[in-house]
Amino acid sequence: MNDVPSRPAGDGASSDRSAAATRTVLGPLRRLALGRVRDLALLPAVILLLVIGALSNDNFIHRDNLVNILGASSALGLLVLAEAMILISGKMDLSLESIAGLAPALGFMLVIPAASAGLGTELPTWVGLLVIPLAGAAIGGVNGLLIVKLRLNAFIVTLAMNIVLRGILVGMVSGKTLFDAPNAFFTLGSSDWLGVPVSVWLTGLCFAVAGWFLRYHRLGRALYAIGGNAPAARAAGIRVERVAWSVLVIGGALSAVAGLVIAGRVGAVNANQAQGTIFTVFAAAVIGGISLNGGKGSLLGALLGVLLLGMLENLLTLAQVSSFWIQAIYGGIILVALLVTRLTTGEAQD
Repeated sequence: MNDVPSRPAGDGASSDRSAAATRTVLGPLRRLALGRVRDLALLPAVILLLVIGALSNDNFIHRDNLVNILGASSALGLLVLAEAMILISGKMDLSLESIAGLAPALGFMLVIPAASAGLGTELPTWVGLLVIPLAGAAIGGVNGLLIVKLRLNAFIVTLAMNIVLRGILVGMVSGKTLFDAPNAFFTLGSSDWLGVPVSVWLTGLCFAVAGWFLRYHRLGRALYAIGGNAPAARAAGIRVERVAWSVLVIGGALSAVAGLVIAGRVGAVNANQAQGTIFTVFAAAVIGGISLNGGKGSLLGALLGVLLLGMLENLLTLAQVSSFWIQAIYGGIILVALLVTRLTTGEAQD
């Protein structure tokens, strides 16, 4: 009879503990690596578009044109940042584009004289500038009250608010263009720092701060928990209603600042400012990996989505493609992104 070598007592338990420890260490690392891959999923598409643009038009990769793409995408970036955080929390806001039109118009009209279509108050410049983000935050707060406190459908509420705000803006300006404002109102959209528009620096800073907040701060992580499973987040002690309401307020303020950037680039405010932008905002967010179901997505992916659409629009403009076709392409991009998400994850978009 052959002797079977005996294994020292405790070796099995020791091996199990070692395997468990290995899984404990490697598990988060694998999830982190997978998250990084998802964050950078659009990077090959951005690089490919750069190559296509360079081959099709010599002016595309010129420094001035690339800086112009960044400047033109900065306001969109702020709107996408606002929408991305709201979507991660499990809500949505269709009124951001009208906030970007109404809030700057209100700030302008409080400062400019009545002869220039102002309200006749002629308040100091700093007051008008302060009113703009406060107005956006107030509108976001009203949306939050209706959605979070009264539990009304976010899509219907913000769609109605979008229509209401656009109507108020049209009535306020009465078909006029507001342009006779102090230079401070145009600084964000027209000034440069180190050869790069100030609006680009601002957008980059906002994305960096918000990205750090979502990744490392407990309230930022709470957004993902709320968007993923609100009842479970509530059971874990997270103040779901307060956090969700706060995100809508912050989104409104960011949208108002985005409107100020647009006004600075154009040099004026009119009733059509930012109209229709919400479709581009959703396109950038969706192709950037932000889930419409909430609880998933990263701001890095959303930022790459903004850059991709900005480069695409610039390339199509250089190719003299009609703006109507550009909108159709954006719509197609949203549909393709939804189909890819459905096929790769197996999750339905409710």
